[in-house]
Amino acid sequence: MLPSLDGLVFAPAGRAEHGEVDADTSFAYREEDGRVWASYRGGDIVHGHLVGTRVGDTLDFRYVHLNRQGDTSSGHCVSALTRMADGRLRLEESWRWESRPGAGTSTVEEVLPPAR
Repeated sequence: MLPSLDGLVFAPAGRAEHGEVDADTSFAYREEDGRVWASYRGGDIVHGHLVGTRVGDTLDFRYVHLNRQGDTSSGHCVSALTRMADGRLRLEESWRWESRPGAGTSTVEEVLPPAR
């Protein structure tokens, strides 16, 4: 099993068709005892939350957010956690909206803190 997501920050590798998050969106993850949650914002997203579980290297969560147009949206996502060649973590996501039509896949990658 790969390490905990607790305290890690992730950003999308790009914008998925039917998606609202993009490279300007930042996800701040927390993890404890198989539970995962995150706050996210940036780009078109004013404020978002996700909450779910982790079993091995698979995350299963629900998400909800408010976009810049004032619309709320929610959905379900299952993500596979992998390690990239440079050592950072990546989540390969399969998601579907529950509040509107649409589904897709996306990738978010760990953002390393700036070097000091």
